[in-house]
Amino acid sequence: MRLRSAFTAVLGAGLLVAAVPSSASAASGQFRYDYVTVEGYEATGFLNDPPSDLCLNLPGVGEENPEPGHSPKNRTDAWATVYTGPNCEGDSFRLRPLTGGGSERLKVRSVLFD
Repeated sequence: MRLRSAFTAVLGAGLLVAAVPSSASAASGQFRYDYVTVEGYEATGFLNDPPSDLCLNLPGVGEENPEPGHSPKNRTDAWATVYTGPNCEGDSFRLRPLTGGGSERLKVRSVLFD
C-alpha cells in the first residue's frame, strides 16, 4: 500500500512540474539609446527586460522620424545586435552585455537580443 501511494505522489509531482509553463526568454536589464524627435528635441529611448530572439523596432526612430537613434547602451545581460534599418535590416553591430555601448556615430533603428 505504501509503495502505491509513494508512486502516485511521485507521478502527480511529475505531472505538475510538466504542466507549469516555463517563463519566456528575455534579457534582464535596460537597453538605452538617444535620438532627436521629429520636433527637434533630444530624447532617450529605452527597452526594459526586452524579449530575446525577436526583432524590435526602436520607438521614436521609426518611419515617422527620418533621423535614426544613436549611442546605444546595452545594460542587459544578453548580447544585443543593433541594426541601421528597421526590421533588423541594414548594417549591424554587436554590443556586449552590461556595457556602456556605442558612440554617437553608431546609428540604430532596430535591435535583436540573443
